[in-house]
Amino acid sequence: MTLERQRVPVLDVDATPLTVPELTEVLTRYVAEGTIRTVVGHNLHSVTLCHSDPAFRRFYDQSDVVLIDGAPVLMLWSRGSQARPDGIPVMDYRLGSTDWIPALADVSGLERIAVIGAGPVANSQAVARLAAVVPGARVAGMPGEGWNTDLEESAVAWLSEFRPQLVLLGLGMPLQEQVLTRRLGELPPAVYCAVGGAIEQIAGIQKLAPRWLGRLGLEWAWRLVLHPRRVAYRVFGEPWLLAGLLVRRRLQPRG
Repeated sequence: MTLERQRVPVLDVDATPLTVPELTEVLTRYVAEGTIRTVVGHNLHSVTLCHSDPAFRRFYDQSDVVLIDGAPVLMLWSRGSQARPDGIPVMDYRLGSTDWIPALADVSGLERIAVIGAGPVANSQAVARLAAVVPGARVAGMPGEGWNTDLEESAVAWLSEFRPQLVLLGLGMPLQEQVLTRRLGELPPAVYCAVGGAIEQIAGIQKLAPRWLGRLGLEWAWRLVLHPRRVAYRVFGEPWLLAGLLVRRRLQPRG
């Protein structure tokens, strides 16, 4: 299938909206090709970073797949002029990492998966769960807690030795994107997926919001209750920052 960049109205960013079956088809092709690919996702946090950090925006612009993660991004995209196949609900195009990782068993030829990020306990539990999800694959992990230059060097060496076909990099945004920007030229061929906090969620340490709440676009309320200090600024402060960035962008003369 051909991936088409589609503009998200108002937010002034592009995405490659896919459903879970479409994404597994794309991942199957990437695994068969054996080249370096990157998969990221757009929510309001990533959109804000795209408008405030030129290097972050370049990384997103150059990524192979830009999924739609956040409900506001999905809502605005769905009101655009691009055509979608009849009969597919709009919500099927909202793919957070925990929506598509459980479907990795449908990726043909996937034999080696690396999981980088979270603390030792969460990482090992996520590795065990992924090994059950994709029983034919070898799954190995490296914790990312306390990430620093030495750990980054070790991760590059470990990946070069393991040579995975798919890497789940969960260091949080924007650190995971910064690492890929710095190191992609040194890393072995694989599909590198920026998955944020999904490793703790896969491990069962961070509780997922009920599916019905996600369908209503209210996962932010769930996270706010569970992790108020971590989430409060993104819910109450960052949207105002993004609004200011978007206004400034529109007022800038186009060269």
